[in-house]
Amino acid sequence: QVDVVESGGGLVQAGSSLRLSCAASARTFTWYDMAWFRQAPGKEREFVAVITWNGRNTHYADSVKGRFTISRDNAKNMAYLQMNSLKPEDTAVYYCASGRAEIDQYDYWGQGTQVTVSS
Repeated sequence: QVDVVESGGGLVQAGSSLRLSCAASARTFTWYDMAWFRQAPGKEREFVAVITWNGRNTHYADSVKGRFTISRDNAKNMAYLQMNSLKPEDTAVYYCASGRAEIDQYDYWGQGTQVTVSS
């Protein structure tokens, strides 16, 4: 049983869009907040966006605000990250995680999907 699996990464040009998907099991999705993080080469992992378990609240890193949109489909145990107006500095491995945003604790992580934005 796979807990969290990301997909949708790829190589795109600056200004393009990508949608990342995160498939989770009911055990790791229901009642959990879902978040996206990213890690660029030589840098620490950083928070990107989070959506609460009921989908009512979202929060974004300043660097992606207005360009990225996080969403979830609770009927399908799926979370998404729509990324628009991509920049070369968005290049990173993107990770999906489930947990509790209010205590900044994420217990289940995917293996990551590579996003590369060329200039």
